[in-house]
Amino acid sequence: MSSTPTMNIALTEPLRLYVAQRVASGEYGSTSEYVRDLIRKDQREQRVRRLRALLEEGLASGPATADTQADRDELTAIARGDIG
Repeated sequence: MSSTPTMNIALTEPLRLYVAQRVASGEYGSTSEYVRDLIRKDQREQRVRRLRALLEEGLASGPATADTQADRDELTAIARGDIG
């Protein structure tokens, strides 16, 4: 049987009580479940920030240009795995 690695964290008493209340509310089955949910939410937030940054970069790069046949050929080669 494989075991899940553990991580210990130190919390102030008010934070510990808050987490205990969130678990006691029934929304989370355990402290670990609550912390995992927070981490997943943070991961989603980081992906959204990255996407926004990429969108802003694209908007700041100037007007769009039409794809050329060479562009389409390159995309096809990437999709086939011919280009990394």
